[in-house]
Amino acid sequence: MDFQHEPVLLQEVLEWMNVRKDGIYCDGTLGGGGHSEAILKASGGTATLYGIDRDETAIAAASERLKKYPGFHAIRGNFHDGKFLLQEEGAGPLDGVLLDLGVSSPQLDTPERGFSYHADAPLDMRMDRSHGQTAAEFLNTASKQEITRVLRDWGEEKWAARIAAIICEHRQHKPLETTFDLVNAVDAAIPKAVRRKDDGHPARRTFQAVRIEINDELAPLEQAIRDFTDCLKPGARFCVITFHSLEDRIVKKCFKTLENPCICPPKAPICTCGRKPSLKVLAGGMVAPSEEETERNPRARSAKLRVAEKIGED
Repeated sequence: MDFQHEPVLLQEVLEWMNVRKDGIYCDGTLGGGGHSEAILKASGGTATLYGIDRDETAIAAASERLKKYPGFHAIRGNFHDGKFLLQEEGAGPLDGVLLDLGVSSPQLDTPERGFSYHADAPLDMRMDRSHGQTAAEFLNTASKQEITRVLRDWGEEKWAARIAAIICEHRQHKPLETTFDLVNAVDAAIPKAVRRKDDGHPARRTFQAVRIEINDELAPLEQAIRDFTDCLKPGARFCVITFHSLEDRIVKKCFKTLENPCICPPKAPICTCGRKPSLKVLAGGMVAPSEEETERNPRARSAKLRVAEKIGED
């Protein structure tokens, strides 16, 4: 696979990351290395950057792309374990962290990965294909109630129960094996009149939900943000790019909690809980891509950049 991916909100990330010469950075979602390369270039090639990704293809592609930078270190793993992975590498306190939570274009555009509903391919969806349950294994063994929960909670799919019922009916005759098997189940579940009114592909929410479940994308996200915050120097920047409302809510809420962690009653005259803020939210809360970028790269339309700065202890 040719792992070419246009980094989303690139100029905005560079602006808010405030890249320093000889700084230490972590790109927790390395992908093809586009954001990482820009950060290394902005430092004049003097920065140390740790790039984390669980996709072996991404690690190989980014390592080749960034081999001219002596400060680049690729780490195979999940950013949810970022604090531990950085400690294993002996990384010092960081000047900045970037998390780009979207699925990369090469993963979407490579049919055999099973992420796309536009091409018929094995129903896999694993970001790390070395282990774990595939989408087909989940859909062919999970109960109707469990599939309904996943589609409702992770895809915000109004037809979750009906789609789950059709999946269970279909697999009684033949196991779901390909992406089009899943697309056909969704088509059979959602009435034609509703499908015609849908702004996008009717299977997009189902594919999003199953992908999130297979890769456990959301449950550990808040703790990962807290862990990376612990790794930052005072004044360091934390940039997170989100692509759908579920993950964006988690990031927004976690940033706000770390900015104002006090749990004392609102009318209490002084704080007695002792909880200190560790982040300050910047950029007015959220940065959206420019109109020029969304015209050039339609996949950037739903992207949001949230930025916070580490607060030093008094």
